[in-house]
Amino acid sequence: MSTPFHYSNPLWNGYCADPFILRHGDYYYAYGTHYTPANGAPGRCTPIDEKHFVLLRSRNLSSWECLGGALEVPKAVRGLAYWAPEVVYARGQFWMYYSAGDPDDDTTHRLYVAVAETPEGPFRPLKRLPFEGFSIDASPFRDPADGRWYLFFCQDYLEGERVGTGIAVVPLADDMVTPQGEPKPAILPHADWQISVRNRPLYGRVFPVWHTVEGPHVIKRGDHYYAFFSGGNWKDASYGIAYALAPHPLGPWNCLQSEATVLHSLPGKVIGPGHNSIVIGPDHQTPLLVYHAWDAHHLQRQLYIDPIHWTAHGPRVYPTQGPTVCTLK
Repeated sequence: MSTPFHYSNPLWNGYCADPFILRHGDYYYAYGTHYTPANGAPGRCTPIDEKHFVLLRSRNLSSWECLGGALEVPKAVRGLAYWAPEVVYARGQFWMYYSAGDPDDDTTHRLYVAVAETPEGPFRPLKRLPFEGFSIDASPFRDPADGRWYLFFCQDYLEGERVGTGIAVVPLADDMVTPQGEPKPAILPHADWQISVRNRPLYGRVFPVWHTVEGPHVIKRGDHYYAFFSGGNWKDASYGIAYALAPHPLGPWNCLQSEATVLHSLPGKVIGPGHNSIVIGPDHQTPLLVYHAWDAHHLQRQLYIDPIHWTAHGPRVYPTQGPTVCTLK
């Protein structure tokens, strides 16, 4: 018999972007990108207790305590921008995948792996992953069909009909850090709602239209693999979440939607929802979409959750007229 629970969005009042929630033992652990707002606008990534990434803990997904920062880094590189941590348990350790780069030059971002003995860390950097060029939003996925690990992440694609950031996938070796082969394009920009900026100067060129498809998170349901992803401009109401389907983690991935069908902005209520992960609720059966959305003053991206409804038209989330208060039975 399931256990009902209550929650109210946002789950925590601080800055927690690109959120990922791990359930381990009796607790849920939330990890997120942490910024300090400055002068009425998003500021720079800032450490907490000299560690990067905010780390929260909860028994019920409703009441949260902040445990400080999660990732220990040498003092010389604390000034970098640290983005989008995801944590998995494998081989007796906790593995954190994230990106880091120059806060004034996004193209310098590369992917890294850190390890810890407990989900509370501290995580210590282990290795930079050997992908060349801009690389962000690493999301490890273990295929329940055979136990094999894959890494989904984002790269820039400068050729084709829709230029911009897209999603790649590569199998991982048993050591959790060695790619097996070259990354394969999985989900590339394919719709107008994914336009993030126009006339973008980058790589010594000016791109008239730049698309963004990012924040991948993959699950298996029935015979299909679902890749949830975000698109649009993370700074405004164009940002939202859609999904793609595939018969295998390596694809082919099919994107049939021309808009953000899973979750999108509600003007004046939920702005710029995106970069999701998925966790099972305290009732041990309800899949919950974990995502961020801007606060009313557009200063913080905060931590939200809402149930996923599996409909005849695919997965959907239905935010209510304000912060969600929900009882699951």
